[in-house]
Amino acid sequence: MSPSLSEFRKPFEAAGQGHVFRHAEAQDAAAQARLAQQLAGIDLKLLKRLVDEMKQDRPVTALELDRVEPAPFLALPVGPGGRRREKRAAQAGIEALTAGKVAAMVVAGGQGSRLGFEGPKGCFPIGPVSGCSLFEWHFQKVVASRRRFGAAIPMLVLTSPANHTQTIEFLRANRWFGMPEQDVIVFPQGMLPAVDFDGRLLLEAPDALFRSPDGHGGALLALAREGVLDELTRRGIENIFYFQVDNPLVKVLDATFLGHHRLAESEMSSKMVLKRDPKEKVGVFARAGRRIGIVEYSDLPENLAQAVEPDGAVRFGAGNIAIHVIDVAFARRVNEGGLRLPYHRAKKVIPCLGADGVLTRPTAPNGVKFETFVFDALPLAKRALVVETSRAEEFSPVKNAEGEDSAATARRDLLNLFRSWLSEAGFAAGDGAVLEIAPSFALDREEFAHKVAVERVLCDGTLWVK
Repeated sequence: MSPSLSEFRKPFEAAGQGHVFRHAEAQDAAAQARLAQQLAGIDLKLLKRLVDEMKQDRPVTALELDRVEPAPFLALPVGPGGRRREKRAAQAGIEALTAGKVAAMVVAGGQGSRLGFEGPKGCFPIGPVSGCSLFEWHFQKVVASRRRFGAAIPMLVLTSPANHTQTIEFLRANRWFGMPEQDVIVFPQGMLPAVDFDGRLLLEAPDALFRSPDGHGGALLALAREGVLDELTRRGIENIFYFQVDNPLVKVLDATFLGHHRLAESEMSSKMVLKRDPKEKVGVFARAGRRIGIVEYSDLPENLAQAVEPDGAVRFGAGNIAIHVIDVAFARRVNEGGLRLPYHRAKKVIPCLGADGVLTRPTAPNGVKFETFVFDALPLAKRALVVETSRAEEFSPVKNAEGEDSAATARRDLLNLFRSWLSEAGFAAGDGAVLEIAPSFALDREEFAHKVAVERVLCDGTLWVK
């Protein structure tokens, strides 16, 4: 039975939020029911805590900033010892994948509006030759891994309420890109209300609060809330390989990374790359005591951000690239008694109803959005591991319409990667060649070198191996 609007009046007025009813009583029953449904999802105790923290205006981090030092990490392998270490990890990862103990999880709640693209960001075309979408690019990797390891590896797709239906329709229209439908689990992250600078809830319509997605930290909450953890446990899944849809270079289900995670008995592990420079906008891995975590670039004090080692290297130079392995048991534990992640704040321009009931569009920030970050779970892990990877091999996100971290730079980096594969396989690709090696053909340079035929040549300046 749907909740009645009247049952929320007393608690919301007591919390100083009685203004949310101001325009609703003039609406019809359906509109009042919609607002009541949203109010039912508001945790007033949590809201009060968020507002109190907002007014204190202290940095929101999972680590104490006055205690942080650079986090230790497993560096790229060097020499015979490093190669033996990697081989041992790869074998452990292969065993887990072959035994069906791993799921892939792509975080895809964003829209493509910053890229000038209408629709979910996962639908954005990225293939240098094929123009295939980010979704297809990553799904191909999972399908190829299922074939390589002979296991029914599921694909988890985290959406947001804004793109959930569109995402399902897109995947269904493309027949799940070769995945069995029962092995694709699509589920939405939650939403959080926004407030003005006095802590009052903002309305976007007489019957609707202004709400925004609860951040990628909401992935952990959604895994539990939507029953995904239970389903993974039923399937015997132990590890979740987590990545974001906007990075086409991710080595999805990387056996070596999985093996390092399992051999270290880590509950949550992360990949990192060395920052290009102190100003690069990525979070950095840090440690406070025995706890490892990430400090977002916007929260890192300037003196720490600019600090360098005697050899000139950036001191806090281990950059987060949003690739993690998370134990199913750990995800379940951090949800016990409510998810215990800090809520980060962002001052934003938020269209909202004025006191007169008219929608206003401010020209300056007028409110605060709240969100959680998945990496803030790292300090909660009994064991956490950070592993270095190569930027050229695995990090080129599509975040901007142009310039750095854009579709153009991601395609450039894909081309450079494919060119290196060709070179190692004995082919010479000219600078003007347009290259695409589909993940369905080869997941890595080793597989490509094994499979490519001698007679395949670049006769027209374009190579598309599919």
